[in-house]
Amino acid sequence: MSDTHFPPQHQRKQPGDEHRMTPEPEYIRDDYRGADKLIGKVAVITGGDSGIGRAVALHFAREGADCALVYLDEETDARETAGLVEGEGRRCALIRGDVGDPAFCQAIVDRTLSELGGLNILVHNAAEQYDWKEITELENDQLERTFRTNVFSHFYLTKAALPHMKEGDSIIATSSINAFKGNPTLLDYTATKGAVQALMRSFSMALMDQGIRVNAVAPGPIWTPLIPASFDKDKVARFGGQVPMDRAGQPSEVAPAYVYLASADGSYVSGQTLHVNGGVILNT
Repeated sequence: MSDTHFPPQHQRKQPGDEHRMTPEPEYIRDDYRGADKLIGKVAVITGGDSGIGRAVALHFAREGADCALVYLDEETDARETAGLVEGEGRRCALIRGDVGDPAFCQAIVDRTLSELGGLNILVHNAAEQYDWKEITELENDQLERTFRTNVFSHFYLTKAALPHMKEGDSIIATSSINAFKGNPTLLDYTATKGAVQALMRSFSMALMDQGIRVNAVAPGPIWTPLIPASFDKDKVARFGGQVPMDRAGQPSEVAPAYVYLASADGSYVSGQTLHVNGGVILNT
């Protein structure tokens, strides 16, 4: 395969816009057939406007779930995703704000209950990442900000959601391959994903008696807006070449893992991580 998998491109603002990517990611395969695995369920998906979040929303909708999509400020992508969810015959609530704010996390739950009537699946997917050439470049304020978005939000939103969740419900965190192998330039991001792993396992044990399952999906290199918004043009052009399959994955290849963990198919699975990473073997 060519060393260049995607045209060189860069976006100057995180979390990035899907509609500005070339090519745009594939969020669901044409041949994906829903089987009512999530019929009657309500899902909250942070970072739900694009990338993995959009793909998860579409797969959930095709399986029968209504979706509350939480996003920072990407109005165009969010409205397009809402239209896709509604095109599956499901309801969709758009909730704009910063998941690093505990008051907003409470508002997410309040609006979901008000507009969709329940809350059964919580997907922690919002994240930010930055590419640092040197450890000394990482400012203290940025370190705290990354943890607030990528980790603190899991506490804030889970605390707000739990009083409304019941036996059989599910919490899913988006982890990363970097939590298991490290990354020399994604320093704060990788640290947050390690924290997410520990948090997910602890939540799993704490909520076992309530019958609420808690798991994670750890993607490898996936073609999402975060990639051109994080890396320079040259890195984007080489993106995906670091895994055995020698290509980046598409969000459509990751989202079915979330369906498995959210549905009754995963009823005997908690405290676990599904690795969707292009063939990287990890001893975890």
